[in-house]
Amino acid sequence: MILIADSGSTKTHWCSVDDGVVSELVTQGLNPRLTDDESLLTVLRQTREQFGNPDAVFFYGAGCGTKEMQKKMESLLSVIFPQSDCHCEGDLLAACRATCGCRPGMVGILGTGSNLSYYDGSVIARQRTSTGYILGDEGSGNHIGRRLLKDYLEERMPTPLRAMFHDSYGMTHSQLLDCLYSQPYPNRFLASLTPFAAQHQDDSYISTLLHDCFSSFFDQLDYFSDYRNTPLNLVGGIVRTFLPAIQQVAEIRGVTLGVLLPDPVQGLLRYHNKG
Repeated sequence: MILIADSGSTKTHWCSVDDGVVSELVTQGLNPRLTDDESLLTVLRQTREQFGNPDAVFFYGAGCGTKEMQKKMESLLSVIFPQSDCHCEGDLLAACRATCGCRPGMVGILGTGSNLSYYDGSVIARQRTSTGYILGDEGSGNHIGRRLLKDYLEERMPTPLRAMFHDSYGMTHSQLLDCLYSQPYPNRFLASLTPFAAQHQDDSYISTLLHDCFSSFFDQLDYFSDYRNTPLNLVGGIVRTFLPAIQQVAEIRGVTLGVLLPDPVQGLLRYHNKG
């Protein structure tokens, strides 16, 4: 039996395959840069209760793009799954393997955070530097939420929408800022505001905001010299929620979209069972 995990900053989707039988579990996101070790271990223990001792664990996660974080997660996984062959890679490689398999291609993530890369069919050959939810993550859930929150607090959001935003979240300015600056996981908090944008996509203010956010994401493609000749494959929940807006900006920018996956797990199952 193999166990695959796709972990964003908001949630982790676990999936095992044993003699063709698929079992799944969703837990909180396990980003080793943002989550303390004991919390990571607590969730991993919960996971083992359902899946037992798989032959191999393939963990793909946000925050796991460096050797340091990969070794940390592999060590924690080995504590909970001592009889398993444990592997950890970044979520960007997960997106590449899920959409491209062993073929080359341009691959991006649009979830709680965002990223872009060129995959040569085996490894990530070139990657846009990820500067995280404070400086970057263009087009992501936390970017959209950041724009909404800023416009709401600074009273730039149209009055009818401001009233609906307040009714949706029921928090004072002080409470909203506390969630952002004093509570854990501010990136998740910002991304949690995106359903408001999803509910009002036809509003001209929201459609302009989404256009700006996704334009900022596509601006990052300038880092890749030949991107106009290569379809862009995308993974992440934002792809499912805001696909029409993404397609509109892609068309304006002359970008051809390829494989679009809200969740990479099924693609990862195909990749790891290809042999």
